Amino acid sequence: MTRAPATAKINLALVVGATRDDGKHELATVYQRVALSDRIAIEQADRLRIDGFPEDTIVRQALESLAEAAGVSPRWYARVTKRIPVAAGLGGGSTDAATALRLANATLLEPLPAHGLHVLAATLGADVPFFLTKGPQLGVGDGTELGPLDLPQDYAVVLLVPHDGVKESTAAVYRAFDECDGSAGFEERRDALLATIPRVRRAEDLARLPRNDLASSAFSARLEELGAFRADVTGAGPAVYGLFLDQRRARDAARALRGAGRTIVTTACWYG
Repeated sequence: MTRAPATAKINLALVVGATRDDGKHELATVYQRVALSDRIAIEQADRLRIDGFPEDTIVRQALESLAEAAGVSPRWYARVTKRIPVAAGLGGGSTDAATALRLANATLLEPLPAHGLHVLAATLGADVPFFLTKGPQLGVGDGTELGPLDLPQDYAVVLLVPHDGVKESTAAVYRAFDECDGSAGFEERRDALLATIPRVRRAEDLARLPRNDLASSAFSARLEELGAFRADVTGAGPAVYGLFLDQRRARDAARALRGAGRTIVTTACWYG
């Protein structure tokens, strides 16, 4: 059985535009892995079976899609060990799917090439291709068109999933965004993001990146009061992240916020 971590992500920036002809939204985002991870184990089997997370649908879909693309029967046993909070904006399902794809593809006599795996991953969700890459990435288009970024990784991350943070569906979040004409000024915001990225040299410079267009939280300000140099909602939320230069201050902030929700202290990382 082959095992691998499936790391979570945060969106260090998320700029969203209007709906495209394919029904998806135009966007520009900065994807960053964090060391918090699920665990995926894969082995060949006589049929497709997935254990460990009864609510799973995306790992099963990923493996069925891989088998169809490769022209084989879906004969894998997968075990999913969850540590990433579910439906929080941290990419838990997407990273599980991407890791399962990568591990299962390696068991094939004729594995799909990297480009083919990327194309398949993009059919599963906008975040999924990111988890097949290494390092921070700029995602454009619908988020699946990726380019590597050279960003600092020397900071701690506090994740907060608020107790009262009700997770709306991603579709509902985008619908509310459209209803309030959130895409107005997208080109200017996107261009400002693209102009800012090359000026990020030190971890503190990440504070220059624009805020999340889709969601906001009062906990961002609270994390900054507690010493974060950058805090924002990740993805469609409800999870909020705070970036800290000092691990001790990060741990102190997490303790201070325990009454507000589940807190996790982790770090930025390059790859799973």
